[in-house]
Amino acid sequence: MRRRSQRLKFFQRLLYVYWGIALVTMSAWIHEPALSYRLEQPYITERTSSPIALVAAQTSAQVQSVDALIDQGRQHYKAQRFTSAINDWSQASEVLATQNQPAQQALLHSYMTTAYQALGQWENAETNILHSLDLLAVASVPPQISAQIYNTFGSLQFATGRIQSALETWQQAETLYLQNGDELRYFNNLLNQIQAQQTLGFYHQVADTLRTLEGLLPQQPLPVQVIGYQQLGKTYRLIGDLDTSQRHLETALALTGGLETPVATGAILIGLGNTAQAKGNVSEAIAHYQQAITEASQADLSLKARLNLLQVLANNDPIAARQTIPLLTTEMEGTPLGRSQIYAYIHAAQSLLVLGTSTDIETAASWLAQALQQSVVLQDRRAESYARGYLAQAYARSHQWTEAQALTETALTTAQTLNAADISYQWQWQLGRLFKQQNNLEAALSAYRDAFASLQSIHQDLSATHQDLQFSFRDQVEPIYRELVDLLLRPAQQDASLSSETVVARREEARQVIEALQVAELDNFFRTACLDAQKVALEEVAETDAAVVYPIILSDRIEMLVSLPGQPLKQYTTVVAQSQLEATLTDWRKNLEKPFTTPEGKALGNTLYDLLIEPMQSALVTADVKTLVFVLDGVLRNVPMAAIYHDDRYLIEDYAIALSPGLQLLGPRALQSTRSTALLAGLSQARHGFSALTYVENELRAAQSLVDGSLLFNEDFTTGRLAEQISKANQPIVHLATHGQFSSKVDETFILAWDRPIPVVEMSELLKAGDLNRPDPIELLILSACETATGDTRAALGLAGVALQSGTRSTLASLWTVDDASSAAFVDQFYQHLGQPDTSKADALRQAQLFLLKNPDYRHPTYWSAYVLVGNWL
Repeated sequence: MRRRSQRLKFFQRLLYVYWGIALVTMSAWIHEPALSYRLEQPYITERTSSPIALVAAQTSAQVQSVDALIDQGRQHYKAQRFTSAINDWSQASEVLATQNQPAQQALLHSYMTTAYQALGQWENAETNILHSLDLLAVASVPPQISAQIYNTFGSLQFATGRIQSALETWQQAETLYLQNGDELRYFNNLLNQIQAQQTLGFYHQVADTLRTLEGLLPQQPLPVQVIGYQQLGKTYRLIGDLDTSQRHLETALALTGGLETPVATGAILIGLGNTAQAKGNVSEAIAHYQQAITEASQADLSLKARLNLLQVLANNDPIAARQTIPLLTTEMEGTPLGRSQIYAYIHAAQSLLVLGTSTDIETAASWLAQALQQSVVLQDRRAESYARGYLAQAYARSHQWTEAQALTETALTTAQTLNAADISYQWQWQLGRLFKQQNNLEAALSAYRDAFASLQSIHQDLSATHQDLQFSFRDQVEPIYRELVDLLLRPAQQDASLSSETVVARREEARQVIEALQVAELDNFFRTACLDAQKVALEEVAETDAAVVYPIILSDRIEMLVSLPGQPLKQYTTVVAQSQLEATLTDWRKNLEKPFTTPEGKALGNTLYDLLIEPMQSALVTADVKTLVFVLDGVLRNVPMAAIYHDDRYLIEDYAIALSPGLQLLGPRALQSTRSTALLAGLSQARHGFSALTYVENELRAAQSLVDGSLLFNEDFTTGRLAEQISKANQPIVHLATHGQFSSKVDETFILAWDRPIPVVEMSELLKAGDLNRPDPIELLILSACETATGDTRAALGLAGVALQSGTRSTLASLWTVDDASSAAFVDQFYQHLGQPDTSKADALRQAQLFLLKNPDYRHPTYWSAYVLVGNWL
């Protein structure tokens, strides 16, 4: 009681100091949105240090005053005191207007655009950049000033979701930078374009632009090379190529030794630490951050390194983390008043909340209160919203929900005033958790719905502007979807207080939310929001004997939503802990890959039948279901539903089985009834460290005897030849018999050709390019001899990514590498049945699997269950 009393007195002192806000503790959240990406700004804004002296020099005292105002504004901007910078530049612009200096005015308004953008004041930012452009139209302006204004305009367009326009505007700036010979800004401009190209899904353009940059660098002066390789390292990290990121950063670090004037290596070392952290190399990340602290010649870099170090240590070594706090405190207190200091306090406080002791929480609360006070002084509303929202978390441990709710609601109101949905969803989610803790489930449901709506409104922005979220999607975004579904489907809600209509409506809403999660996961996988969702209502699918099944994994249970022909969605609940389910699935998959049958494997298959199929079995029989279409969730994607076992029968013996990433994404349509043609390609020889596939030739020859088509084999199967054949031919089936890997990381998902591995994004572009020259899309993509990455519980995202991003209606692939002889037999049977009238792809797959199942040599599931059909099952 004494300790609790001391803590309450501490909060009361803060209460009196900071404007009478009731500061209290609240229970810690397991997943908290991070602010780390705020500490390393993207290269989409021009530095505000371009000399106004580019225009004719002025000599009057008034002009000297203007120069002083401009310089003072720059100093305020550098310290991230954006409101003060705007005031200085606005005064200077008013003076310049009386002197008829439109070029200088245009540049100043572009400065103000950048500052307003940092504050989230989008209307003011838009007004100022349009003023700059109007002045450009009537004045003679040097190309370097015009380039900077267009670069700023592109930044604003990118930040507000106008990605294509941003790319075009940055391309205008690129031309002007080239005219002026401004190599460093030209380089940074190309980095901006890469962000837009990657967001739009223009992967070939991204590759071309990166190659252009890499080709330019060796010819540049050494200081430009150092900066260039550093920026390339950051860019490659953001697009997920971590090995290349590390290589470029190491090159930048090595080049610093050749400079006559020593330069700060801190930024490069921080970049190496960030890349190491993204790769999961914690000790390496810590070493880089510690070296950056030692070698950083600038206080802001040292502070950034300490903040990142504290974040890593808080999650891995609490004792070492606490040892960093005294020096970190000194550095934060010595930082000039501005957004950098505010966000430093917030970022450090988040790390202390992870540590979680009473002392840590009190220190975090104090820092957050300081951040709040300073954000109000600086009129920085975005920072104020963050400070209030995280302060509510910091004061949560004594379960004083009313006060915590008030702080969160104020933070939300501030974010909504700024139209900042990227902040709003976090506080809406926080409100939902607060209500849920108090068992106010209806209020919690309303708050979660608001958070979900906000996420949907910034669907593209999450991929476009916050690429660092790629490494924390599972913590910062995914839980909102799952927790909302949990509330919608809670058994306790389905009592007499809810009408049957409400129950059915909530099931349908839950289905829509989980499908939205499927889309978000795939957008996150590709780091872009460019999937073309083809929304198809369940009742519109012309298939009378198919049931669509959504097994949704929640922390304490599985919820099965089942759509039966002509019936409303049904719900079946199985109580099982998520950890137990995942362990069962992992063990089962290991047994399936063994070349012999084990009692344990059958027992695990039977357990999964009881969990997933038994609850709905009688309804399936009554509805005379012939095909099960699973929209799988989480680790269920990595296991074959066909091998679920019960009463000495596998599930495939009773049903044809297909997978769908969600009916929002793919409109089902039957394969054309005419004789199919195929483009066949494959490797039988060992290439690029992968073993030989001796039966691939037999597989492809068997397929060629059953379908008309061309064949690319071994040395003929190159990336270029494949692209050429896809572009020229109008073949509805593309069959690739070669090594491949599916991973939850886009850069580790590939298909192996003779000349090199083809990354999934390049393969998708290649197949899409072929569609431009064909009247119909590719109906079926067959990937035999591929596998999901070992130990990757979300590897099937790569398979779904191939299936969807390529634009093909159906993809037949294997979850693990299958015995070559059985693969040849499987493919032969699949094509034979596919050619039969009124045979769906799902049924052709089933018949081929049953053929192997009945063969004594291939009866074990390792030979036949690995094959899965993703997408259109008709």
